Amino acid sequence: MRGLKLAELGAGDPAAHLRPTPDRVREAMFNLLVNGRMGDVVQGARVLDLFAGSGALALEALSRGAAEAVLVDDGRAAAALIGRNLSLARAGAEARHLKRDARRLGPCDGAGFDLVFLDPPYGAGLGEAALESALAGGWIAPGAVVVWEESRPPLPPPGLVQRDQRRYGETLVTICEAT
Repeated sequence: MRGLKLAELGAGDPAAHLRPTPDRVREAMFNLLVNGRMGDVVQGARVLDLFAGSGALALEALSRGAAEAVLVDDGRAAAALIGRNLSLARAGAEARHLKRDARRLGPCDGAGFDLVFLDPPYGAGLGEAALESALAGGWIAPGAVVVWEESRPPLPPPGLVQRDQRRYGETLVTICEAT
């Protein structure tokens, strides 16, 4: 996504709970994922982006070598942004938008995903519910890496082990691994 200008979100859309991940936080996250202790977990990964918003995290992963991405968000504003950004990035073959509540995913219709991004509205406990749903439905593969943005330390559900945590201003990035 380097050099690609995505559809404008501005400061975000509080009514739609859209809040863009700041560029410096996104860059720091991908540095951890590409150069971290676990090696490059992006290259060739199947990516699941829960509470995808604009889709920027999934599109960044694709630009860094991920094989495919599924972007999950049921918001109308998010759907419009995701559609525009998939078109701008010409990612229609590698990415698709699933308009579904991330807390009620149901069963996965294929193999679980290797890399999961989770950027729920801060402080509402939605991340925990989404991960429980994803784990129960087989959306997360064993050994998958989960990157969770939140304002406070999250409580990973059973089946996930915290591997790293970094604070960037108001954003706390927690990296977990599926067991």
